[in-house]
Amino acid sequence: GIAKRPGASEARPVRGVEEEPEQQRDSRAADPVNDADKDKKKKESALDAYCVNLNRKARDGRIDPLIGREAEVQRTIQILCRRQKNNPLLVGDPGVGKTAIAEGLALKITRGQVPEVLEDATVFSLDMGTLLAGTRYRGDFEERLKQVMKEIEAHPKAIMFIDEIHTVIGAGATSGGAMDASNLLKPALASGSLRCIGSTTYKEYRQYFEKDRALVRRFQKIDVSEPSIPDTIEILKGLKPYFEEFHKLRYTNDAIKAAVELSARYIHDRKLPDKAIDVIDETGASQMLVAENKRKKTIGVKEIEAAIATMARIPAKTVSKNDAEVLRNLETTLKRTVYGQEKAIEALSSSIKLARAGLRDGEKPIGCYLFAGPTGVGKTEVARQLATSLGVELIRFDMSEYMERHTVSRLIGAPPGYVGFDQGGLLTDQIDQHPHSVLLLDEIEKAHPDLFNILLQVMDHGKLTDNNGKQVDFRNVILIMTTNAGAADMARNAYGFTRQKREGDDTEAINKLFAPEFRNRLDSVISFGHLPKTVVARVVDKFVLQLEAQLADRNVTIELSDEAREWLVENGYDEAMGARPMARLIQSTIKTPLADEVLFGRLKNGGAVKVVVVQSETGIKVLGLEFPDGPVKPKPEKDVAAAAEKRERKPRAKAAAAKPAAAAPRRSGPAGKAGKGDGGKGDGGKGPEAPKSPRSVRTVPKVPLTKA
Repeated sequence: GIAKRPGASEARPVRGVEEEPEQQRDSRAADPVNDADKDKKKKESALDAYCVNLNRKARDGRIDPLIGREAEVQRTIQILCRRQKNNPLLVGDPGVGKTAIAEGLALKITRGQVPEVLEDATVFSLDMGTLLAGTRYRGDFEERLKQVMKEIEAHPKAIMFIDEIHTVIGAGATSGGAMDASNLLKPALASGSLRCIGSTTYKEYRQYFEKDRALVRRFQKIDVSEPSIPDTIEILKGLKPYFEEFHKLRYTNDAIKAAVELSARYIHDRKLPDKAIDVIDETGASQMLVAENKRKKTIGVKEIEAAIATMARIPAKTVSKNDAEVLRNLETTLKRTVYGQEKAIEALSSSIKLARAGLRDGEKPIGCYLFAGPTGVGKTEVARQLATSLGVELIRFDMSEYMERHTVSRLIGAPPGYVGFDQGGLLTDQIDQHPHSVLLLDEIEKAHPDLFNILLQVMDHGKLTDNNGKQVDFRNVILIMTTNAGAADMARNAYGFTRQKREGDDTEAINKLFAPEFRNRLDSVISFGHLPKTVVARVVDKFVLQLEAQLADRNVTIELSDEAREWLVENGYDEAMGARPMARLIQSTIKTPLADEVLFGRLKNGGAVKVVVVQSETGIKVLGLEFPDGPVKPKPEKDVAAAAEKRERKPRAKAAAAKPAAAAPRRSGPAGKAGKGDGGKGDGGKGPEAPKSPRSVRTVPKVPLTKA
């Protein structure tokens, strides 16, 4: 072998251990009592360092009481009284009160409200974060955990509570090693020498805990379900004094009831009682932002509704029961903006009224409608105006993007193992962010048939499960699908047939396209008819109003003569294409020449324009532009407001000059005749003034400006 120097030892010193200085060695030898006290203190501090004494916390009044949950508490106590494997595991959704059961048990122990077997028990809550913090070397974590277990086993009637117990799996393990916290706990858990209460959610239980079968068998699972609405009301009534003391105000019983019922109806990403407690806490906190002399001393239903609207990201009038005015006028409001589709509007408004009255099936969406009809008759516009009237979000998906089978997965997310699995689905994410909305699936006949199967559970149960297993709530969504199926059949000339026969052709095409189970889940198939000419005239007025709003920014006013309106109705009406040709005609005959005038010509600094019918050089009637105020000379860019004020001054001066002339006949003659005579003079007076400002007419298509 290799020769060693004389006196060298084969034993190697432990890493981190250095030779003690001689002075320290002497001082320790001189004071053995102090050294013993330090060692004793070190040994006794493991529970205080890494655990929280819940009994002490309860005695200090820092734990809220446990209300209800008698069955779960009884089952927990029964498992703790077992000889072996006396370890209850509380499993439930986040926010249902798993931790509150363990803390409430400690509070009941301090108050003497438990059986004799648990009278002197002490509950210690293990803090895994503190236990792991500062462990630098291999074995530090295991040493701390073993010390905690040893002290709990030595403590009379001690119970260890581990919140989020799935974190013990893999805690403290090194790469390639299997010795983690869960394997350290297994021997003590099986023998019964260590009583442990654990809590975790269903997701973590399935993902981490259930895979370790040896650990699962040492625990007795207790399902903690979401409490009912009446139980939650009782829970909040019990917690009410603590929140009233903290926020220095009072909650009425109606406010407590409203907080539970409205949170259950509108907040779907959390569970009771957690979300109801958040509502009353949020309502009390909102008063802290108000000046002290303006704070409300009593919280009522109105304040709860405002808090719910903020938390659920929905309009306040949706939550409030005082939106009767909006619902009463909903049908009128829609008919004012969408013309010629009274049947569809009546069906929609009645469905929404049923939902607000609570007379519909609560597990289904507010309404599921299929709008069928030719293009350009207002199917998409009805959905858009409905969302505007209700003050909710319009979520639109163009189904032409989902024609292939693999594209349908974009709506709910890619399956595991595929690219984009962790990104979620477009439809599920949108509805999750806007639970109160109008969902518009445009041109649904272009989508792949697999999409219809996805929509079945939405229309029947009001839920849709994404790729991660998360259920998205559709119960407050109005689902509208549009289709042009059968429009070609309806456009055919039906010689000798009635209108009902042509509608039958429409229904027949829909029956061929959609499966019976899909059609059976629809609330209604609403057929949109062709727009009659009387409705097209109102559509013209709507487009002109939109043009007025656009020109208002340029300080330009526009007027449409009756002849021009009739010309647009006659030339822009197409029964097969609906109202869209009208929009194109207005763009080519009015907007295009207006653009040149607004940018470079007479309307550069604002002004008035009138659309009239004139004859072109070829003798055809076309639209032209009149400028009643005469030509406006292009000026360098100046203040537009000053130019507008100058234009307004002219009519005021004319009106002032006409007043003396109008007053004289009224004094001398009879009131009726004089008024009429003067009115005639006044009207005729405008005649001589007309030549002073020659009219300019611009025809369309391109014709040079000429003076009338």
